[in-house]
Amino acid sequence: MRTDKSLREKTAYLIFYLGVIIEIILVLIDKSAYTNPIEGQIFRLTFLLFFAKACLTKYSFREYAVIAFFLTVGAVSYFATGRNEIVRVVMFIAACKDIDMVKCLKVVFWMTLAGCLALILLSLFGILGTVSLTQDYGRGSVETRYVLGLGHPNALQCMVCVLTMLGMYLYHAKWKWYYYALTLMVNVFFFLLTDSKTGFLVSAGAVFLFFVASKARNKILTGIFAAGNAAVFAGSIVISIMSAKNAMCLWDYYWWAKTDRKIEFYLFLDTILTGRLHSLIETDNHEGIMDTWSLFSSPQNDYYFDMGWVRLFYWYGIIPAVLAVIVLTVFVGYFIKKKRWEELVLFSMTALYTIVEAHIISVYIGRNYLLFIVGMYWWRLTAKRRVENE
Repeated sequence: MRTDKSLREKTAYLIFYLGVIIEIILVLIDKSAYTNPIEGQIFRLTFLLFFAKACLTKYSFREYAVIAFFLTVGAVSYFATGRNEIVRVVMFIAACKDIDMVKCLKVVFWMTLAGCLALILLSLFGILGTVSLTQDYGRGSVETRYVLGLGHPNALQCMVCVLTMLGMYLYHAKWKWYYYALTLMVNVFFFLLTDSKTGFLVSAGAVFLFFVASKARNKILTGIFAAGNAAVFAGSIVISIMSAKNAMCLWDYYWWAKTDRKIEFYLFLDTILTGRLHSLIETDNHEGIMDTWSLFSSPQNDYYFDMGWVRLFYWYGIIPAVLAVIVLTVFVGYFIKKKRWEELVLFSMTALYTIVEAHIISVYIGRNYLLFIVGMYWWRLTAKRRVENE
């Protein structure tokens, strides 16, 4: 029986890591200039791998109930929209139980970093992808910005940003101050190449917050730190929802020259968000505004735009999006209660970035590091006696 248990655990471990590695490869292929013709079939393969891992994992009745509930939501979403991402995500999170997620995220970090460096080298040697793009980026002039094989300057800065946050989450605990300075300088270097302000500002903010998280000991300071991060997380979602609700006031301004305090505010917000609000009203049907939302969305809601939280509601529907927000909010509260400052920073800064970029709202599990953190903790939160993460 001991041999059978050991074999089951090793098999489950290998199956899970195989699924994760394939998901990361899919992310790297998506960032490259290569088009993957069998992406959908590979998604089905990774789903089966995570399903097999779940079949080899023991769950309590509560855990089965949680899994069944979210799979039901995912199934309804699939029949309504044709999108299977929710079912895949739920199965992945369920399969995360009993996995050392910190070690798993280290694999994710180094594999993604190595893959991005490989794409950069391939572009520099003229093998795959372009080094730079010269075009009008919507700023009123033609500019040359570097992409280094990742397709778009924002995509390059995005990968630098998310890898910066993940790397600090995994390794910053033992850092000296100059490691933070060096990390910031790396981000400055790529900003000079991409001129992507949003990604740089978020990563710079993350560097500062992770530094504070490593030093915060005073009760008052930690209270301010926790409240500030919670406010950033909640504010990011509220701003996104209000933007989708009121984006059409820009239409009144551009077409009818109307102006009032509300219009002036959203014009100012649109400037801060570098035209993201305007992107919601520039299509024929104004895709993404709140009028295009429904309880479980529809197959027609497939337009791509940058505002990540808005895309969550638009692509998947109000019910799945609200459930996702509730789940993430529960985790933010849990991290504050348990003083898990690193996870709190990762959640808050990713939420902030998701106002303007939809990096984590995509078909790729390997893009969204929050899913791995949820996978690390979900079964602990559902236990009758909370299991602490030693």
